Amino acid sequence: MEYGASVDLFASADARQMDRLVQKGHVQPPVTFARNKLVVVVAKGSTPHIQHWADLPLASRIVVGVPEVPVGQYTRHILQQANLGMPDFQTRVEAKIVSREFDSRQVLAKVRLGAAQAGFVYQTDALSAPELDVVSIPEELNVAANYFLAIPNKAPNPQLARKWVDFVLSDTGQHILRSAGFMPFAPGH
Repeated sequence: MEYGASVDLFASADARQMDRLVQKGHVQPPVTFARNKLVVVVAKGSTPHIQHWADLPLASRIVVGVPEVPVGQYTRHILQQANLGMPDFQTRVEAKIVSREFDSRQVLAKVRLGAAQAGFVYQTDALSAPELDVVSIPEELNVAANYFLAIPNKAPNPQLARKWVDFVLSDTGQHILRSAGFMPFAPGH
């Protein structure tokens, strides 16, 4: 890596960023180690109350990720897909967007603080906010967000990094990730 301290391992949910690092010869080919999906978090007791995906355009204020980050890209894709079955769904939801944040946790914070009624976040982040309701996004619309690990070509401790990757991909490592809310993942697929 060109900037900052030397690292033994690089993790990212941004496939484009990882591809750039591979193309520039900074990292070894990455492995996918986890998957996540988006959900909509909703402030409990808010009016109107959003209980189902189809209710989302009724929300008074919605927060999403900026289009430059994965959570924003996935949200946009989901809304475009939803438009195919529910005309004007995307337009009606986008008319309610009051803020665009740089990551899922910032979106979650806006809903927690009452700055928005609903927001698109990763399922794993929603688990940290039991005070909010969670509305599932239909599977046929949702996107699997892949998380990647890569060992930098100039890693100071590449053997240690390889051991960590092996642990994360092991049954034990995958069990830990599933218990944190990540979707089941079969390494190598």
